[in-house]
Amino acid sequence: MRIVRLGSARAAADELGLSPSALSRRVAALEDFIGKRLFTRQHQAMRLTDDGQAFYDAVGPRFDELAAAVEGQVEDSKVLRLHLGVLPLFGTQRLFPRLPELRKAHPRLHIDIDTSPHLDHRVGDTLDAAIVLAKQPDPIFHAVRLDHNRVYAFTSKALAEEIGAIPDEEVLSRQTFVIHTELPDSFPAWKQALGMPGLEPAAIDLFDSGQMILEAAANGLGVAIMHDDHFRRSHDARLAKLFEVEVESPYSYWFICRPHALEMRSVRIFHDWISKAGL
Repeated sequence: MRIVRLGSARAAADELGLSPSALSRRVAALEDFIGKRLFTRQHQAMRLTDDGQAFYDAVGPRFDELAAAVEGQVEDSKVLRLHLGVLPLFGTQRLFPRLPELRKAHPRLHIDIDTSPHLDHRVGDTLDAAIVLAKQPDPIFHAVRLDHNRVYAFTSKALAEEIGAIPDEEVLSRQTFVIHTELPDSFPAWKQALGMPGLEPAAIDLFDSGQMILEAAANGLGVAIMHDDHFRRSHDARLAKLFEVEVESPYSYWFICRPHALEMRSVRIFHDWISKAGL
């Protein structure tokens, strides 16, 4: 499994705590046992042959079943622990309401939540996995895109009435705009869609908390530029959307982890669930 994932006998041997020659002997013994050549070899690089791919596809899924069966018999594995990084607003609006169904399906899985900034920098170190906002995650990660978003501009109902239903660049230039620090390109995208790429507001306030942006907008402290999903899920009667303009967001939520982390039972369970949950 590790050779297929890493593509290198040396890397797989290092991860398993074996010498490359010892790992090669094990592969050779397996090939002798099944009577088929599983890998082509070029120095330390190893690639599946057609027979090897067929064998991997047939056997690979059984390893997860075997791991689950073994864990179920081991006294010390009563709890499966996942260290997960999550942005706070995603957690409260989208993840937590659905976690009971995951707990029901996998009662031994428990999740430690980390909402600190720069989650992607700690995946593979203090975090097993994370849910992040990004245009495209770093290719070092295994990544699953969780949604596609639109950009909304919204504010308090009172301020929305002052601004009016028709976009006016002079009026908008007198406003304060509130933007998430991790979504800097959302505002230019919204201005472009509005036909006002040169709009310069009175001020731009940067917040690192989506929940605080919602609260600032609801209290009339500025015009929030944020994802439509968060606006809808807030169910805040104090908020009003500005203008009927469709803006595709440059950003999406992604589940990310290091590729080798998928071999951890806790990461694999969560990965498989969130990939299908439609949060």
